[in-house]
Amino acid sequence: MKAVRLHRYNEHPVIEEVAEPKITSPHDVIVRVGGAGLCRTDLHIIEGQFREKSGVTLPYTLGHENAGWVHEVGSAVSNVAVGDTVIVHPQISCGFCRACRAGDDMHCANAGFPGMDLDGGMTDLLKTDARTIVKLDPGFAPEDIAALADAGLTAYYAIKKAVCLLYPGTKAVVIGAGGLGHIGIQCLKALTPAEIIVVDRSREALELAQTFGVDYAVLADGKQVETVKEITNGRNAEAIIDFVGEGSAVDDGIAMLQRAGSYYVIGYGGKLSIPTIDIISTEINFIGNLVGTYNDLVELMTLTAQGKIALHTTVYPLDAALEAIQALETGNIRGRAILVP
Repeated sequence: MKAVRLHRYNEHPVIEEVAEPKITSPHDVIVRVGGAGLCRTDLHIIEGQFREKSGVTLPYTLGHENAGWVHEVGSAVSNVAVGDTVIVHPQISCGFCRACRAGDDMHCANAGFPGMDLDGGMTDLLKTDARTIVKLDPGFAPEDIAALADAGLTAYYAIKKAVCLLYPGTKAVVIGAGGLGHIGIQCLKALTPAEIIVVDRSREALELAQTFGVDYAVLADGKQVETVKEITNGRNAEAIIDFVGEGSAVDDGIAMLQRAGSYYVIGYGGKLSIPTIDIISTEINFIGNLVGTYNDLVELMTLTAQGKIALHTTVYPLDAALEAIQALETGNIRGRAILVP
């Protein structure tokens, strides 16, 4: 079968033939991939940003946002059957460590992460574990929802953390309305009564955001901080949801955060630099967000089934993976890129 394989950091992956995965454990599940999302994390993997963190041995197959149909199951699998439509939680968890017992499975002490430190889903068949599988209504098309497995899940997880701050009359600033941001906006609309201010340098991204009913769309033209201050009457926002996390976005976000507000970091690549006295004197909070739990993914898929979350996607055949990667690198993808074997 074909797979998108990374052989060397700072070089584009290659499409090559690999052996099909085999069932080796009673709880193994092999999924026939119907859609594999491509995101900026894949670019960061290619750049080597996860070289030390993942400990992966190259070459390996990319792809951590996956949906499809159950192809084969191990002898102890009872929650799904061959042919079921599924979305795959990105982290394989053990179920026995303290984090798993607490339902905090993305912090599993014995985790595996296909597409990060194991072979991922940019291929025909993905090997995973029964604990990762969320069974879906067969009406779902995997290529339409694959990116919810990470991009959607991460956005939902961050917004859930912010819910307690965002009562009626509050304002939330979303930095970046692209692949993750456009999902985060919909999660904010579904879960909170806050007024939503979206900041992006792309007019097309802002136009997409407006279709989801945001209250203010602000072009990042160098005056975005002043514009947000005007919108908030100088008070700034209770929550900053940063889907960029690099460049000037971080400094802008801090400047738009009000006293006792919280800054949710989802995008990454930059550095947070702020005097500790500024954190203490204003009691602002910085909160990291790593994927989300299995139950979060179930909840997100429920919202999707209710029509409250929709992905804007651009579909590429697996053979065009390099074209999709180049389009993502140059910022020419609106919403999410999905590879279909």
